[in-house]
Amino acid sequence: MLSNLSAAIPASATTATTATESIGSPTLWIATIAGVAALFVVDFLITRRPHDPSLREAVGWSAFYVAVPLAFGGWLWSRYGSEQGVEYYTGYLVEKSLSVDNLFVFIILLSAFAVPRELRQRVLLIGVGGALVLRGVFIALGAQMIASFSWTFLLFGAVLLATAVKVGRDALSHAEHDIDVDSMRSVRLIRRVLPVTDAYAGTQLTVRRDGRDGGRALTPLALVAIAILGTDIVFAIDSVPAVYGITGDAYLVFATNAFALLGLRALYFLLEGALAKLVHLAHGLSLILAFIGVKLVLHWAHGVWPGVPEIPTLLSLGVIVGILAVVTVTSLATGRNGEADPTDGPDAQGAPAPTTRA
Repeated sequence: MLSNLSAAIPASATTATTATESIGSPTLWIATIAGVAALFVVDFLITRRPHDPSLREAVGWSAFYVAVPLAFGGWLWSRYGSEQGVEYYTGYLVEKSLSVDNLFVFIILLSAFAVPRELRQRVLLIGVGGALVLRGVFIALGAQMIASFSWTFLLFGAVLLATAVKVGRDALSHAEHDIDVDSMRSVRLIRRVLPVTDAYAGTQLTVRRDGRDGGRALTPLALVAIAILGTDIVFAIDSVPAVYGITGDAYLVFATNAFALLGLRALYFLLEGALAKLVHLAHGLSLILAFIGVKLVLHWAHGVWPGVPEIPTLLSLGVIVGILAVVTVTSLATGRNGEADPTDGPDAQGAPAPTTRA
């Protein structure tokens, strides 16, 4: 299976779009998946005893989960060359940016379900695990589509452009993004067919009910976990095409997605307060998704009409870094201006507008 996946991209010689030969040998795939699984198990052991992480703990683990992919990228660069190294780092930056945006939605969901702070690590870990599995499925499907259909890059580009428009509209609307748990379809459906308790029971997803009928009931933790997994599906729809806009190598697509997701648990507690200050992040992500969408469309067009120019990966890296730098600076400047003006109301600065992809 791994050898088929690593060979999926270059397998087709008849497609109109030039494919990228994968560096992912079966050995490299196995080693990477084993490493990701080991890191996930470590995270699971950390959250086995529920607790509210200190700032020091969140900083330490966040630094670790940034250092690991950066070091891995350095090894890829030295082993396979600068082209693969640039593609990896660019893809990782895109996926990390999108994962930070995902945290906005996670924050809203965890607040809406009133998840105790000591249990939030476990919920986030469930979300990361589900996302890893779903991204793996989408990456495999994407690799097969690229190998089989010349219009796949055009389709991916259209998905990203449509997402960019929606993200941009949400960012400009400054609409409230509160979630009414009782109105969520998934919650209503689950409560209709399965009993749900009113109180949390530690990290347990189900508990045994009292009474003569016995049986088990779901806890609210199970409901929020299902809601998080539902958002994972939506996030995968644009996250995977976005990194395929940087590289056609299915292995690099998987590696960038996996490393960007693994640090979400710690990053949540590190950025929970700081995220509110990044009021322009959604604007920047809209521009990044639109840029990559255009890049994908041009890549497809170049395969059909060789005279159509393509956007080099190094230029893409510069554009993405530039956009993120600008929105960070303008967000911080907006925050300082809002704090300096005592006449501003509590909503004057505007809450960060998470994309409503979920």
